[in-house]
Amino acid sequence: MGFDNTVTVVGNVTRDPELRFTQGGMAVVNFGVAWNKRRNDGEDEVSFFDVTCFRQLAENVADSVTKGARVVIYGTLSQRSWENQQGERRSKVEILADDVAPSLKWASAEITRNEFRGGSDDGGRQGGGGAPRSQGAERSQPQTQPTYDLDEEPF
Repeated sequence: MGFDNTVTVVGNVTRDPELRFTQGGMAVVNFGVAWNKRRNDGEDEVSFFDVTCFRQLAENVADSVTKGARVVIYGTLSQRSWENQQGERRSKVEILADDVAPSLKWASAEITRNEFRGGSDDGGRQGGGGAPRSQGAERSQPQTQPTYDLDEEPF
């Protein structure tokens, strides 16, 4: 049975994103997010999630998101299980992000549009190819402003 398991989570980043590259050159970033819910008795109930981003989204998150930032994450849930060294069964639910954005409820943000590098917009799950960046590449490259025809909208 097929169904859509999309989720949207708004929360605070608990650790700086860690950017790495696969052997094939695909960018992958992992970070944590916490979401608080106040119960009727006044206590906070906190949920922690690990978030994984792929390709251009991963690079943009690594350049833009820091610990403590409030973000909106849209993606799908993925559960994986393993056995630890003591032989105990463990499992974890993580979010495979399709999009990450700053929450503007209590902050403002400056948006810089990046140059399109080609590839797929599937969050890394379908195997499409963007132009990979080498691991030693400088993360903050100067962006050239695109030029637009006067009748063309910039976005």
